[in-house]
Amino acid sequence: MSKAQTNRRATIERTTSETQVKVELVLDGTGRGQIQTTIPFLDHMLTLLAKHGFFDLTVQAKGDTDIDDHHTIEDVGIVLGDALKQALGSKEGIRRFGWASIPLDETLAQVTVDLSGRPYLVYHIALPQRRIKTFDLGLFEDFFQAFTTHAALNLHVNLLYGRNPHHIMEAVFKALAKALDQATGLDGRVSGVPSTKGRL
Repeated sequence: MSKAQTNRRATIERTTSETQVKVELVLDGTGRGQIQTTIPFLDHMLTLLAKHGFFDLTVQAKGDTDIDDHHTIEDVGIVLGDALKQALGSKEGIRRFGWASIPLDETLAQVTVDLSGRPYLVYHIALPQRRIKTFDLGLFEDFFQAFTTHAALNLHVNLLYGRNPHHIMEAVFKALAKALDQATGLDGRVSGVPSTKGRL
């Protein structure tokens, strides 16, 4: 491994008039998550992402949640995407593609990722209800769009079936974790970047 490949980490901060977000990401971690966004359900999902992706992830965020959760959730997606892109560096030696199909009781979710450098989101999640307590689960589409754009990846998020909205989102984030773990993983057979173009 090159020195760059053994130091795959990033720290990104973003401050606007609406939010303050700081993300620290270590790709080759142990699954340690320290998440404080002031939005408990988002904290829960990001903790799952760290645990099942074997990423060390610290997220500190606060924003104008007295108005709406949207700005905070979207900006966390922006900063997490920026952190992933920076931590990947040149992308030399990565597998590039990742895929996972994750069950949770009655639910089955599938996530496919390509670290292509070309941002594109496909999001097919039909929620039986949009809210858990006061939290609007529909905001996760904005999170994934921001994450996809700033990480510069191709992301397909699909719900095959499911009834419980908590189970649906939990299965989605676990599937994202496993897909990203695969895609960001290093493969000794890969010389340079895995693209016939010579760059990603």
